[in-house]
Amino acid sequence: MAARGHVQDPNDRRLRPIYDYLDNGNNKMAIQQADKLLKKHKDLHCAKVLKAIGLQRTGKQDEAYALAQEVAALEPTDDNSLQALTILYREMHRPELVTKLYEAAVKKVPNSEEYHSHLFMAYARVGEYKKMQQAGMALYKIVPKNPYYFWSVMSLIMQSISAQDENLSKTMFLPLAERMVEKMVKEDKIEAEAEVRLGLKSVETGNALKELDYLGKLKIINNVLELNVDVEDRRKSKIRGVELYYMILERLEKYKEALDVVRGKLGEKLTSELQSRENKCMAMYKKLHRWPECNALARRLLLKNSDDWQFYITYFDSVFQLIDESWTPPAEEEHSLEGEVHYSIEQAVNFIEERIAEESKSSRPLRGPFLAKLELIRRLRHRGCNDEYKLGDPEELMFQYFKKFGDKPCCFTDLKVFVDLLPPSQYTKFIRQLLDVIPLVAVAENEVALPGDIKALQQHLCVVQLSRLLGIYHAMDKKQKLAVVRELMLRYRHGLEFGKSCLKTELQFSDYYCLLAVHLLLDLWLEGEEAAVWQCLTLLEEGLSHSPSNAQFKLLLIRIYCRLGAFEPVSELYSSLDAKHIQHDTIGYLLTRYAGSLGHYAAASQSCNFALRFFHSNQKDTSEYIIQAYKYGAFEKIPEFIAFRNRLNSSLHFAQVRTERMLLDLLLEANMDISEEHRKLSLEEETLWLRIRSLTLRLVSGLPTLAHTIQPKNSEKTAENGVSSKIDTIRALLQQLEAAVDSGKKFLEQKIQYPVLGPPPTRMAGFFSNGSCQCQTSLFYLVSDIYELDTNGLEDSAEIQERIGNSFKSLVERLTDLFNKCKGDLIEVRDGTLKTHPNLLENLVFFVETISIALWVSSYCDSVLRPFKSNLQKKKKKKKESSVATPPVFTHFLDYVTELQTLTSNVIDHIKGLEIILAALKPEELSLKGTLLLQEEKKFTKTVQGKVQSSYHHSVQEIGELLKKRLDTIKKLKI
Repeated sequence: MAARGHVQDPNDRRLRPIYDYLDNGNNKMAIQQADKLLKKHKDLHCAKVLKAIGLQRTGKQDEAYALAQEVAALEPTDDNSLQALTILYREMHRPELVTKLYEAAVKKVPNSEEYHSHLFMAYARVGEYKKMQQAGMALYKIVPKNPYYFWSVMSLIMQSISAQDENLSKTMFLPLAERMVEKMVKEDKIEAEAEVRLGLKSVETGNALKELDYLGKLKIINNVLELNVDVEDRRKSKIRGVELYYMILERLEKYKEALDVVRGKLGEKLTSELQSRENKCMAMYKKLHRWPECNALARRLLLKNSDDWQFYITYFDSVFQLIDESWTPPAEEEHSLEGEVHYSIEQAVNFIEERIAEESKSSRPLRGPFLAKLELIRRLRHRGCNDEYKLGDPEELMFQYFKKFGDKPCCFTDLKVFVDLLPPSQYTKFIRQLLDVIPLVAVAENEVALPGDIKALQQHLCVVQLSRLLGIYHAMDKKQKLAVVRELMLRYRHGLEFGKSCLKTELQFSDYYCLLAVHLLLDLWLEGEEAAVWQCLTLLEEGLSHSPSNAQFKLLLIRIYCRLGAFEPVSELYSSLDAKHIQHDTIGYLLTRYAGSLGHYAAASQSCNFALRFFHSNQKDTSEYIIQAYKYGAFEKIPEFIAFRNRLNSSLHFAQVRTERMLLDLLLEANMDISEEHRKLSLEEETLWLRIRSLTLRLVSGLPTLAHTIQPKNSEKTAENGVSSKIDTIRALLQQLEAAVDSGKKFLEQKIQYPVLGPPPTRMAGFFSNGSCQCQTSLFYLVSDIYELDTNGLEDSAEIQERIGNSFKSLVERLTDLFNKCKGDLIEVRDGTLKTHPNLLENLVFFVETISIALWVSSYCDSVLRPFKSNLQKKKKKKKESSVATPPVFTHFLDYVTELQTLTSNVIDHIKGLEIILAALKPEELSLKGTLLLQEEKKFTKTVQGKVQSSYHHSVQEIGELLKKRLDTIKKLKI
């Protein structure tokens, strides 16, 4: 009788519609379908969990959690319920609940391989390494497979990595892991494969197949396939075991033993990566300072592949180490375990010359030998040796290299590393020499000679980039630079002919001409030529129209628009970059740095949310990578994944975005190559600014905790059990803020100027210079005074009231000064030149933030003074006297609120005026004098200027709307 197919579980059929609704995002229908099913089958646990998933996805988290816990309390063991609960807990970001789920399942079904492995992976998600070790061994006892044993060993290694005590790591966890692997080696469990090979050998003869019928043949073929799979699993298992053993020995710093493992029979199993065994040997030779073996192995590998650059570096390092040690080979023995050793400059020179001679016989051109020659010259020169002449003149070698590889895009990046070998006096001559060998054709006598094909274009591009690198353009005056810009754009537009068949996702061959022209114009802009920045934007927009996927065009546009204070076009540009994963951290700051500071609050909120979503998902995603690494035995990658996750969690950008996002919530809800020095300075500045912003956030967040107190006098200093009161926390934070501000001011005294394409400066300089810092600090000190008045009462507090009154007056004066620094036109046209004032926009944003803090502090003042006023009125009524003196603090506060209201109204009127001016500007009226622009560039100029105008208009609109809400709140402050 024919074998019957798999019989489907009736519950699977019933649950299928709910799964389909959830997969299609129709969560409401999934909930309805689950309810219908539960009416008929009340004990169908999986239906309840699927309903909980639907509730979770529709925002009803509490209901979903309650329903899930109801099912989890029953400790289900059916696969559907367990998997559904796992999905739900992951979406809730509660992976620790999955461990409890499978712990219960394993107790009920102790011999289930599947549930034990799920329990192990659940522990892996939460980083419970000790429990992972126990779960791995429990799994190995049930199903004695090598991978499960190695899971337990790897969990021991992870315990050693995560251990706070390094001594404990090296004396307990790693030695135990070492003994466990050694046990496998001694029992030959890593070698057990002979019987499988024997079975395959007999089947491979094929003799048995001849006399079998069809079903018999099919059965044999299935057995062969199963054996093949088994062999592959065993092969991978051996590799995992050896790699794990190597990892343990390396971490124990037993480099000699690790080398013996790699060079021995076990090392033969290391075939998971190309040259895996050789690379591990090389690493151990370096750790042990066995330079003869290093040299011989690198030499042997270069004989196999003379284009592998990493081994050239190792070869040179080892040669010079041996020279420094005056090493000589033994008289009668071999040079080293790896063969012949080169230990002199003459041998190194001859070896490189031989590689170049061999290259001529190669079927394809190899760059490695030629670059190795230049690298050897540089090392000899650095050491002060006089033997470099034996290798030739660096200028001639680079010239020959250009003739051979100049039509490759990599030629420039290859040669830029070695241009320091040229004397500055030879730069111009070298460039002319390169230009002379490029086949350029001029149509007429006085016209620019242009390349006739893509190869000639690539060669010319390489020369132009080298000219920029060598500083030839930097020495030119303004007129010469503009002439070069025109020539580069002419070559760019001519080069577009070669890319007519390019797809939108491909770059044009001549894009670098446009980029170089833009960089020259940026130089002019930084030298004070205001019109140059508009031509930069014009050329970049033109370039982007021909190469929509060019990331360099987009990043430059983002930086320049932000420098001009126009954020509106930036969001779309960043979105079109289609940044992936870690790029949200490495380039995401370009978006989040400027959005809020330029008045685009909605875009700022969106960009911060987008960045935070990536950082929050990192925890879940990395856990999945770790689990996959366990499943496939990629143990070496597990520590790397965990280190990567920790680095992302400690990201400066993450901390900044998180802080700015919370400040933004409060605000809205209340109604490419740079120097290492610049990197360090930028990190220091960003850290200082983050500290100031973080302390500001904590101070603002602490205001609601200072509720009106009814404690007796002088009771604010202590609380029960000696715990400091909330006002002490505020005062401590205020002292920290003062210290951070002092550090920031000292830093800014250095007057650092970052390159235009370097890290963007923080908002710290503007925060200090426009008076926002002084205003905000004064407001927080006012909180302390108001609290003191609250605890002491109105009687005998004349000094405090006077201090508060003076603070109110000082605050109004400072806010008025801040407003005065916001006055002026954002865009002005003078003598045909367009000039923007983005600093005025940033000052307006700081004003809105400061007025918001003033409003929160005023609300606190109102909450303190209102009860005092009420009590005073009751006393007047009780004594029937109208002559009871009104404390001056009430008058001071009412005057302050009135002046605050007037000032805010004036700012709103100013913003309305800015809106009218910006709306009245027409793109054609913004046209520059055509001295820098060609006729075909005019349409892009209008596009660029229109984007800047629109962005400014959008910014002042959002700022105006927010200030109107603040004004409405101020009007309600009446005691």
